[in-house]
Amino acid sequence: MSVTQTKGQLEAQIATAITQFDREHLGRGPHLVRVWIIQDMILLRLQGVLTPAEEKLARDSEGHRLIKEVRKQLIEGSREMLNEMIQSITGVEVLSLHSDMSIKMGERFIVFTLAEDLESRFR
Repeated sequence: MSVTQTKGQLEAQIATAITQFDREHLGRGPHLVRVWIIQDMILLRLQGVLTPAEEKLARDSEGHRLIKEVRKQLIEGSREMLNEMIQSITGVEVLSLHSDMSIKMGERFIVFTLAEDLESRFR
């Protein structure tokens, strides 16, 4: 993290990195990514994450279950890479990653918990 970087600039850098990650590893990026640094957490809201095939599959409850399971496995398989990406951008160790998805809303939330209060650097 650059010494002169603002909180908003760092949040934008994280949003860009997550979008690029999704494009490269999950097949397409979200339509919108919002990032908030909140004390020792980074909260991401990714909107418009469903592919056209997933949108068709999401028409019933079994499709919902399948989409969530596949996306969960993709995130789990990429956990180390995502943690390293966030640590590289912020300079702070990532302790954990939590993710969930709303099929109905077509959005995913990711929370990274950090080893220190990153937000305090910007006060």
